[in-house]
Amino acid sequence: MKQRIISAIVFGAIFLPVVIIGGMPVVILAYLLASIALYELLKMRKLNIISVPGIISLLLLWIFLLPNQFQALLNIIHFTKIEFALLAVLLFLTYTVVTKNRFTFDDVAFSILATLYVGIGFYYFIETREEGLIFIFFSLFIIWATDSGAYFIGRAIGKKKLWPEISPNKTIEGSIGGVFCALIVAVLFLLFTNIPASLFQLLLITVVLSVFGQIGDLVESALKRHYDVKDSGKIMPGHGGILDRFDSLLFVWPLIHFIYLF
Repeated sequence: MKQRIISAIVFGAIFLPVVIIGGMPVVILAYLLASIALYELLKMRKLNIISVPGIISLLLLWIFLLPNQFQALLNIIHFTKIEFALLAVLLFLTYTVVTKNRFTFDDVAFSILATLYVGIGFYYFIETREEGLIFIFFSLFIIWATDSGAYFIGRAIGKKKLWPEISPNKTIEGSIGGVFCALIVAVLFLLFTNIPASLFQLLLITVVLSVFGQIGDLVESALKRHYDVKDSGKIMPGHGGILDRFDSLLFVWPLIHFIYLF
């Protein structure tokens, strides 16, 4: 527990000031975190990021992460992000032939989906911060409240397993408790901040974000169970890897855009 607390303090001391500053530091941070997360995902599949498919995945990730203010860079060469993704698919498939199927069709699918999963999530981290610091803090506090509420309420009264095949310790009672704690945080945001929403809007959005934050956590748990790994990485002692810390937020940041804020 001591190691876990120290790691959280050190990471928070780096992450929070950068987020508060905003601008280019956030873009650089997103690129760094996303690159590490992609490395962790490829490693689960036993794919080396310092390889032809690894480099293609990384370059495609960096293109996906380009924020709106740098869209002109893509316009210069008349390519959209989707077209770059299609080009990457062709290169991946060509590589299956070059390697005589040592790099398989399944590896192609994994590489593309891993890049999209990480790239979309961290792209919307950049865009969310661009729209306002309040939205980043709202997403962070909603997920922290959901995780803490699910853990403590689940330990106190949890009996019915939520999804034992994927995450055997999570309970239905804990999951509901996590949503309830997130709703309390949403009310506090409405009372003490200038977040632009009515009470009904904010409560409805919070339920969706809290539920999908838990789904994001389960998705990463399913990945780790499938590939038989305990943690996605070791960069944060006591916490695991970047994916272990951002799995819920990779779902929440895009959803903030899709359902409400922008």
